[in-house]
Amino acid sequence: MMTFPTFTSSQTEPRLRGKELGTHLRKHIVKNYAGYTDLFAVAGATPAQVRGWGERALDRSADWAPNLAEEMAGIAAGAGLEPWQVAVVNARTEILAAIDAIGHGECSTSVVLPESGPPRTVQTWDWHDHLRDAPILWELEPRPGHVVRTFTEAGALAKIGIGTAGLGVHFNILRHESDTADLGVPVHLIARRILDEAASVEEAAGIARSARVSASTVITVVTESDAGSIEISPAGVAVIPPGPDGVLLHCNHFLDADLAAGERHATQRPGTFDRFRHLSDHVEGLRQEDQNARALAMLSHAPGAPVCAHPDLTQPLNQRWETLATIGLDLPAGRLRVHQGGPCQVTEATWQTF
Repeated sequence: MMTFPTFTSSQTEPRLRGKELGTHLRKHIVKNYAGYTDLFAVAGATPAQVRGWGERALDRSADWAPNLAEEMAGIAAGAGLEPWQVAVVNARTEILAAIDAIGHGECSTSVVLPESGPPRTVQTWDWHDHLRDAPILWELEPRPGHVVRTFTEAGALAKIGIGTAGLGVHFNILRHESDTADLGVPVHLIARRILDEAASVEEAAGIARSARVSASTVITVVTESDAGSIEISPAGVAVIPPGPDGVLLHCNHFLDADLAAGERHATQRPGTFDRFRHLSDHVEGLRQEDQNARALAMLSHAPGAPVCAHPDLTQPLNQRWETLATIGLDLPAGRLRVHQGGPCQVTEATWQTF
């Protein structure tokens, strides 16, 4: 069984926690940073631009969440990088928006709130195949008695995750016409603060609204009894609730009517709508208590809109997409269940519980 690297922090002070992580996962972090410099270069960014964006992201982060900026500085010290370089990894969504990079892969998320029992969630995480070694699983204690476990990229402070306060998050990228090259707070830091601080969808949305952002994303927040997809863009923040049937689906286009007016993927990446239709057509499978069944309900290799993606090696690296992970949240246990790869490779034995 293939598994992702795991790390459990023993340090609780932000800079020391970051340095400990950076020291133990130095090779992973340095390799991930190098992978992003390659991606940005192929997409048309110069080294000077990337450094400038990293420095601005670090400044914005320090203003909005000083403790998280300290943690990034600690990761840099441990990994032998500069703080702005770790900020580049955390701000990769913002830098891709600044470059105006568009691709055809990306993630699909399903949350079902059943009439009884805990939420049933699953998402695919698609990204560039040359970054398939980027993911790690990280456990930390941001405050006494509160444990956060996150599936993230080496050097990034959070992505998909769950906390012992009973709240978890899924994560999908979006694009909006208001996205700008004037870098704001990285959306990955918003996910981290939600995991660290929020206990409800409302609290999570408040954290998102407090950040000045330059790029768009959707953070789907799940608790034992509630869920909401928090759509974030420079034009504003909106919360999409589950339907009357308890189902909440999201791919890579805005669902809020006002924000959808500025949608970028609608014309440039229309496959997101086909993936959303696939999820809608397979809700009965996504309702299942068994996570294997939920993952298999995601399975689609449809040309142009695969929910389970495999890279086309004839394409340049910025246009090669692969489903690198399939992930579900176990809220009662405060744990993630993670499969390395796409739904077509799932078996009961391939799940890594963290």
